[in-house]
Amino acid sequence: MTYRAPVRDMLFCMQELAGLQALSQLPGFEEAGIDTAQAVLEECARFNENVVAPLNWEGDKHPSSWKDGQVTTTPGFRQAFRQFGEGGWQGLQHPVEFGGQGLPKTIGAACIEMINSANLSFALCPLLTDGAIEALLTAGTDEQKALYLPRMIDGSWTGTMNLTEPQAGSDLAAVRTRAEPQPDGTYKIFGTKIYITFGEHDMADNIVHLVLARVTGAPEGVKGISLFIVPKFLVNADGSLGARNDVHCVSIEHKLGIKASPTAVLQYGDHGGAIGTLVGEENRGLEYMFIMMNAARFAVGTQGIALAERAYQKAVAYARERVQSRPVDGSMRTAAPIIHHPDVKRMLMTMRACTEGCRAMALTAAAAYDAAHAHPDAEVRQQNQAFYEFMVPLVKGYSTEMSIDVASLGVQVHGGMGFIEETGAAQYYRDAKILTIYEGTTAIQANDLVGRKTARDGGATARAIAARIEQTEQALAASGSVHAGAVRQHLQAGREAFLRVVDFVVQQAKADPNAVFAGSVPYLMLAGNLVAGWQLARSLLVAEERLAAGVDEPFMAAKIITSRFYADHILSKVPGVCHSIVEGSEGVTHMALEAF
Repeated sequence: MTYRAPVRDMLFCMQELAGLQALSQLPGFEEAGIDTAQAVLEECARFNENVVAPLNWEGDKHPSSWKDGQVTTTPGFRQAFRQFGEGGWQGLQHPVEFGGQGLPKTIGAACIEMINSANLSFALCPLLTDGAIEALLTAGTDEQKALYLPRMIDGSWTGTMNLTEPQAGSDLAAVRTRAEPQPDGTYKIFGTKIYITFGEHDMADNIVHLVLARVTGAPEGVKGISLFIVPKFLVNADGSLGARNDVHCVSIEHKLGIKASPTAVLQYGDHGGAIGTLVGEENRGLEYMFIMMNAARFAVGTQGIALAERAYQKAVAYARERVQSRPVDGSMRTAAPIIHHPDVKRMLMTMRACTEGCRAMALTAAAAYDAAHAHPDAEVRQQNQAFYEFMVPLVKGYSTEMSIDVASLGVQVHGGMGFIEETGAAQYYRDAKILTIYEGTTAIQANDLVGRKTARDGGATARAIAARIEQTEQALAASGSVHAGAVRQHLQAGREAFLRVVDFVVQQAKADPNAVFAGSVPYLMLAGNLVAGWQLARSLLVAEERLAAGVDEPFMAAKIITSRFYADHILSKVPGVCHSIVEGSEGVTHMALEAF
């Protein structure tokens, strides 16, 4: 089964939910209307369907390999990455002045979904490069930008994030990699970094490592961490490559999934010190790295949607072909394809509804990001920034947890054949697990949602989102249709449960933090569920209107049923989760530690 990009659904989300037409009126986005979006998405679909997707199974069977410090990627990856760069895909969202196309994140997010659906392992290389580009755009000097960005944007060079060390995972205060100042203004870097995605490979001429390290004499903890550019090959003033830097890959990991993506252990300074240049100011490295991290977190959420889409497509194809048992309603006298069986349809609908709900949530968040950066009104920018920041942990946390459930259902639809590697369904299940871990685990996203996004502003942003959801409820009530009425009922119950949790978090975050954080991940899942359901409710209203006008009838009819399914089967779970958060902390916190 080959991958087919869901261009129609992406365009629907952009046009009807994300407000692409309004975005195209903003300064800098005048050429980014629906016609541009459609042209870009269709070309992106062709590239990923025909070039990148066929390498996915090959990468799982023949992953990247390491020998004598060199990494050889899966056959075909190098050529595909060259085409990726030549096609301008790395620069899609980046500034024109450095060779990018300057398109909004709303369009870029859809393209990121496509490449990750096509081949999750392959897509990790441009994902990390995007993050490195964002960090340099924000904190790099003019000289650093001129030297590095054009070559990263055209795909000649790639980028990495170097945070984690053997003793410093999520706790970056424990970083020990050190940076020693040199008379010429550079620094010598010494230390070990682990879990470095595409930290070594053969797909580009240079690798630009962004490395967290502690300058000699810096304060302890996170306040003493700085960020450095440490390229694999030193770069001359004219942009040409110089000597090999003292950074070497000493091994790559053997992993459950994303096997074609080389996850490197990098050693800095074994032969006198790796030469690095400071990004921004000393001791502000964590602040700059979080620019990369936030860009990567949104992208990883998009990876979850992408993987779910691919798993769904494969399950549907199998369900149409696999003949097993007669339908329970007697509509066929012989054994039928399993897609006729109600429980198989329930599984497929769960996969579809979760994927479409999360896609709508992510593209709506991307549009808020664009408005936050381009809108001429400062207040509108601030409102959109607050909304986007609230959405990032939901897109990352909820969409990735969702992808595991969807990939698991994909295996279940295949039955025993799903447990056999040759069918390919198991690969999506294995690949999905990392998405809830890297770039900040689900618990870290939940901590962010509780602390920075809810408690810090007294729940103001959360309540503003609830007020917008209530407006959608009113529109559903005005529709008068049976489907709209059913969706409104569950959306209202979900919103009320959400507000109850927000009140609990705001009131108890300082008074009883253990109780609040015991329910932090359930809160994230509740909020993600609600927002995805809200976007599908908005989809239903648009689809009813378009259907009445005779526009794209099969698509709109399917959108209505998908929205109804989500409300009845997924959104309906929100009130129960609310109870576990508000009333259920004692079952988590009161067990004696020695009893475990």
